[in-house]
Amino acid sequence: MSRIATPSAGGPTAWHDLDPLTRLVVSVGTLVAAVLLTGVVCLLLLTLVAVLLPAALARQLRRVLVTGLLLALPLALSVIIVNVLFSIEGTVVASLGPLEITEEGIALAAEVVARVLTMAGAAVLFYVTTRPSELVASLQHHGVSARLTFVIHNGVAMIPRLAERAHEVTAAQRARGLDTEGNWLRRGRGVVAVAAPTVLSAVRETEMRTLALETRGFTRPGRPTVLRVPHDSSTQRVARWGVALALVLLTLARATGALPC
Repeated sequence: MSRIATPSAGGPTAWHDLDPLTRLVVSVGTLVAAVLLTGVVCLLLLTLVAVLLPAALARQLRRVLVTGLLLALPLALSVIIVNVLFSIEGTVVASLGPLEITEEGIALAAEVVARVLTMAGAAVLFYVTTRPSELVASLQHHGVSARLTFVIHNGVAMIPRLAERAHEVTAAQRARGLDTEGNWLRRGRGVVAVAAPTVLSAVRETEMRTLALETRGFTRPGRPTVLRVPHDSSTQRVARWGVALALVLLTLARATGALPC
């Protein structure tokens, strides 16, 4: 059985040496900035600075590019089809039967695709360079509540578990005669047979984990002891607050129309 790729361990690079909270702030800040910014040039600059350079620093550039493209491909294709082929207004540059392709539709599609790629790259960069256990230790060290830490950890760690569980359910359903290699109609019918057990098992697993943690005093008052204290520094703290301040200024600039892109 094939194994699902999991986040890499902290390595010898400067990016891995950062506090996981710093990596999380950079990732979330990139996602928010991608929503606020407009224009392909600005979005590409954001991708270069906040995604590609850190990925190269972490020696994960190829993995981030490939996984990010695969993750964004379905949404990017739908954006291109809708905005290029079904644009209502604008300067017509070409025709495809009854459909008209406009400059404005192409420009909007390019901008949205650039935004989707930026957001996918930021999410993948954080995922492949941060273990859930490292993130939990960092959040606990910085005083985040145990309940919120559990929610974040469970959400991050659930992605590979869901993928692996779906693979196991598919194999089990094939053994029972489910056709997963026929035409698209037959595959569509088999989605429910795979999705329902996968989701239900994930819910049961989360419930069991919650009960197990409760019996071990998970929600007891007081700050828990962190065995592996993350490597934090005053420079990183200033950088995190700088990202937050930059997002506030970016939001104000967008609201007042003073943002150039």
